[in-house]
Amino acid sequence: MAHDILKDSVAKQTGRASVLIVGILFGGVLVVASYVARLVFADQTVTGDGRSFNFYSDVLALAGAVLLAAPIVIHAAKGLFHGHMHMDELVALAIVAAIAAMDYQTAGVVAFFLLLANLIEQRTALGARASIESLVRLAPKKAHRVESDGREALVDPRELRPGETVRVRPGDNIPADGEILSGQTTVNQANVTGESIPVDKTAGDEVFAGTSNVSGAVDVRVTRAGEDTTLGKVRKLILRAEQTRIPIMRLIDRYAGFYTPTILILAGAVLFFTRDMERTVTMLVVACPCALILAVPTAMVAALSCAARLGILVKDVSNLEQARNLTAIVLDKTGTLTTGELSVTRMMPAEGIDGAELLRVGASAEHRSRHPVATAVVAVAERAKVMLDDPEQFEEISGRGVRARLDGQEVLVGRRSWLEAEGVDFATMADEKYAEPEGISTLYVAQGRRLLGWIGLEDRTRDEARQAMGELEQLGLRERVMVTGDRWSVARRVAREMGCTEVQAEVLPADKLELVGALREQGHRVAVVGDGVNDAPALAAGDLSIAMGAAGSDVAINSATIALLNNDLRRLPFLLRLSRRTVQVIHQNLLFGVVFIVAFEILAALGLLPPVVGAVLHTLAATFVIFNSARIVRFGEELHEEPEQRRRFNPRVEPVAAA
Repeated sequence: MAHDILKDSVAKQTGRASVLIVGILFGGVLVVASYVARLVFADQTVTGDGRSFNFYSDVLALAGAVLLAAPIVIHAAKGLFHGHMHMDELVALAIVAAIAAMDYQTAGVVAFFLLLANLIEQRTALGARASIESLVRLAPKKAHRVESDGREALVDPRELRPGETVRVRPGDNIPADGEILSGQTTVNQANVTGESIPVDKTAGDEVFAGTSNVSGAVDVRVTRAGEDTTLGKVRKLILRAEQTRIPIMRLIDRYAGFYTPTILILAGAVLFFTRDMERTVTMLVVACPCALILAVPTAMVAALSCAARLGILVKDVSNLEQARNLTAIVLDKTGTLTTGELSVTRMMPAEGIDGAELLRVGASAEHRSRHPVATAVVAVAERAKVMLDDPEQFEEISGRGVRARLDGQEVLVGRRSWLEAEGVDFATMADEKYAEPEGISTLYVAQGRRLLGWIGLEDRTRDEARQAMGELEQLGLRERVMVTGDRWSVARRVAREMGCTEVQAEVLPADKLELVGALREQGHRVAVVGDGVNDAPALAAGDLSIAMGAAGSDVAINSATIALLNNDLRRLPFLLRLSRRTVQVIHQNLLFGVVFIVAFEILAALGLLPPVVGAVLHTLAATFVIFNSARIVRFGEELHEEPEQRRRFNPRVEPVAAA
């Protein structure tokens, strides 16, 4: 449905633009022909009442003026008929006044340049819609669905249903969100998540509709199709964001109704005192505030386009405008500042125990568990080529560890407090050299009530996180608070690495809400950053809520005002810089528009500005605003220039450091 509405919208705007182009071409030719006719039939020119008249020239100029003015006058008349006052009334009145004064060539030239400005405005809006329409085209027109008998059927991607399997070959765009069932490949996700480097994918990994399969052939189990895909949600939210307004836009709308009557009073006063229709026409032409009308929406459309290119989904342009005033940020640790993926980083066997034996027993007991801790231990054992045994018995005890039986002996793997309660003797590791290092989660292993040692795990911080936090400090965010439900020792280590000004550990969701509320009571404008799932209450409490890694997550996309489709924390300082640059460009556009109107209204009233020159300047002013706003689109291109080592592979296990 959204696709069809978008296509209709683009088609309508394309039709309007086509009408304007035809009018400009034919009307422009007639006006030019009128000047030629005046030269060719110069002997038939008659002068009287301070003006010169030429039948052939005037007929061509009048025809051209009517053709050029018709779209403007009709649009203004429709607005008045429906009780809506637009700025086009000034332009229409200026052209009608010039025709009434029998200055047809001036009317034609003025209408030509004003229609040209109108076309530029139409093409700007059309370009914004067309860029969104290009998002639609990312999804392929056909999908290769694998039937139950193994054959492939060519179907429309909109016919796909969750649970079905599609085959994606190298060079194809992926037709739906899904999970790879078999095969390995590299996927270019830049058009959805903003990641500049293709991502390696294998069985079990998630893929998104509209992304490009670069290398291998894969079979994908469909999880979301059509409008329910990440791409579909992004497209709908961008369309919705286009319709939103920032406060300054609402302020302009509020005073727009007073603008046209004020200009008409001023132009009428000049006509009354000078009896010079040319001055009045010029004032009406110059007063048409195309530059002011385009000042804000062109900048916002450019900013939305820039943000979407880098995987930043802004639901409301007012949120983008608010980002520049942030003074504090609250970040969740797990999955935001850290990868959320545990890895084994240290191993401490007890006296007389070999490190490989410690790893074998621990991983053999854990390999039936699906807990992240167990997954990390088993992964490092497999990488170290340690042969694992299948336990005779297995029991997972929530929040404590696992109990298994290997080689006829009971094996316990888990927290120290639990092993002590089970009667394991820790005297063999009482020496200081066996102490747990700060900031590392430890997993103790015992076999037959004999302590074998401990395995240390870490949730590693994101590579770009420290750089991002430093940039946030430079941008004026005085309070950078990390909150986590993890242990204090781990929280302090991460907070030191990240350069946080404050850390809160072992907190509950309610504690996060209180922290955000306290910062707001201190006068801070607070942004809350999380994964959008377990952070939803805290996200709702902030002035601005930002969900990390929202691609593929309906909860994350829906729970935050801004969603980062990838986990690159450098998008946070970029978002602040983009907000400030956008507002700066808006102020430049508005200042230029106001100065232009005031300065040239004065010149027109003094008779120093002919109507034709005023029309040309009016068009140039609109063009200046559009190109000034367009600079935002290329803002932040340096974020695409990522070094090769930042390429994201599948999770890998770090080398084990055994003491």
